Amino acid sequence: MGTRLLATLAAFSLLFTGTAVADDTQVDRRIVQEGLDELVATGVAQGTQLRVTDGRNRFTARSGTAEMNHPRPVPLNGRFRAGSITKSFTSTVTLQLAGEGKVSLDAPVDRYLPGLIDERITVRQLLQMTAGLFNYTNALRFDPQGFEEIRFRQWRPEELVAISTSKPPQFEPGTKWEYNNTNYVILGMLIEKVTGREYEQVVAQRVLKPLRLHETTFPGDDPEIRGPHAHSYGIVNGQPVDTTRWNPSVFWAVGDVITTTRDLDTFYTALLTGKLLKPAQQAELTKTTPVSTDYGLGVFVEKAPCGTTIIGHPGGVPGFASYAYSTPDLKRRAEMSVSAGVGTGDPTNAYDKLINEIFC
Repeated sequence: MGTRLLATLAAFSLLFTGTAVADDTQVDRRIVQEGLDELVATGVAQGTQLRVTDGRNRFTARSGTAEMNHPRPVPLNGRFRAGSITKSFTSTVTLQLAGEGKVSLDAPVDRYLPGLIDERITVRQLLQMTAGLFNYTNALRFDPQGFEEIRFRQWRPEELVAISTSKPPQFEPGTKWEYNNTNYVILGMLIEKVTGREYEQVVAQRVLKPLRLHETTFPGDDPEIRGPHAHSYGIVNGQPVDTTRWNPSVFWAVGDVITTTRDLDTFYTALLTGKLLKPAQQAELTKTTPVSTDYGLGVFVEKAPCGTTIIGHPGGVPGFASYAYSTPDLKRRAEMSVSAGVGTGDPTNAYDKLINEIFC
């Protein structure tokens, strides 16, 4: 992830504190549009698109342009790289396999992938980010300048895990929580081992096809974004460079999904209403622990500034930041994509305005 994208996601997380009291007023579209416009004005975003559900009211909004030096607006049905939102798909499939008795959440991963990692680490610990492995993405550069060197390299999952296991563990399994991409590479490998099929095929069969998510793809090593989309940019050798195209195999089951705000709304609505999981696994999905206070199994369970519980996941990969959250009753939902610009402004106030207006 680039520095500005990390700052963008950090801005999201900084908003999830506070004690204000929520009310039942409708979301003000004017304030939402102001927030999007301010986000673009900082230069951090070249363009952005947002889908909001407020009870029976639904609307989309956008700001900025799809390309630098071009007036074309960001397509409201535009595809985008949704980054770590992929983890919710990977978790869903893992929990489905658990519901079918093919995977035990509290079994050691070694039962399914012998010799790959510490034999004490369980499937649940991977899902909940308490495994203690070294995060492989910490060893790679994702700022535009550094990423240019590996931008089109094809990676195998085993290579990504090897980066992690070549480093000392961060802590004893189960003793701490740390957001970690290595965990979900291993879960993708586990899914393939248990099903005997490629990860992308399994997710398509179990999630995409039943929900008719026709605008969502898991691209493997395809560098293109197929369909209408906005472009992203970064500074390389002092000049603006289009960073839209790159080989997503570096993220795979961790963060390679390409989707739309509409498909994300459909996916999370189905996931949070129990349409994808059996009751026992549905209960596990949002269960947090004293160690993982804000993270269930592939979803964050957090507080908006007003104290409202919101469930979902943010995402950040080179060139794109994304956001998909909902209240537990699904009455208020938001899905957003930000394509990176080349500015260095502070997006915090803009995000503050958006999140407060939508959820508070």
